[in-house]
Amino acid sequence: MSDTHLHFNTGIGVQKPNSIRNKDISCPFCAREELTDIIAVEDSIILLKNKFPVLESSYQTVLIETDQCDGELSIYSEEHLVRLISFGLKYWLQMEKSGEYESVLFFKNHGPLSGGSIAHPHMQIVGLRNIDYKEKIQAEDFEGLLIHEEGNTVFTLSTSPRIGFYEFNVKLADQDDIPHFAKCIQTAAHYILNAFPFPSNSYNLFFYKLGGDIYAKIVPRYITTPIFIGYSIPQVPNNLEWMRDDIKVRYFSGKFKVRP
Repeated sequence: MSDTHLHFNTGIGVQKPNSIRNKDISCPFCAREELTDIIAVEDSIILLKNKFPVLESSYQTVLIETDQCDGELSIYSEEHLVRLISFGLKYWLQMEKSGEYESVLFFKNHGPLSGGSIAHPHMQIVGLRNIDYKEKIQAEDFEGLLIHEEGNTVFTLSTSPRIGFYEFNVKLADQDDIPHFAKCIQTAAHYILNAFPFPSNSYNLFFYKLGGDIYAKIVPRYITTPIFIGYSIPQVPNNLEWMRDDIKVRYFSGKFKVRP
């Protein structure tokens, strides 16, 4: 029987630097010569053990996305974007296949409302020894209005969001489709930060393994609705069709490109 709750070590948590809330704190990921416990490196991408492992019964790693502290996934070059997503998927799946963990989380926080603390672009891969996240995941979490389909990659806007309101899904069924998969993830992030009808500076990116497929879910972050906090009831907005069409026109009509 899996555990239902993760235990957070507050003694370690208070030691973590927070460059999102405190701009005067020097970025620990920029001091690359001082990084320790490095697991893998590919160009400017680094995977290393988390120096502040706040989650008990877990193995925590940090994936530093770039050596550019002011970089952001939504504006990476196509080459770097594909390299980053390929790198992350490789080590996430490698940890899953090791058999050491009940499940492995792979996610990204961006912005002050995302739950992150370090502004420098990074993701996290976390092996959970006693919790299987898949027990709380179902296929309908990734169903939605079709925005774009290319190869075996499907990009949708959720009709059954997990938290509520707007959530973007990208399905990867074939490893050869990673460039298309990465492009759709980047499109969702760019739309949230630059064209969302409700100004947003924060989002989360989550990866899931369900059956034989890999999914990504990109979620704009605001103050979470009290109806969800108190009762776990997600809300679905009535303008999903408009948003789907807006993204199609902006990003897939041939008139606009995400990357400069």
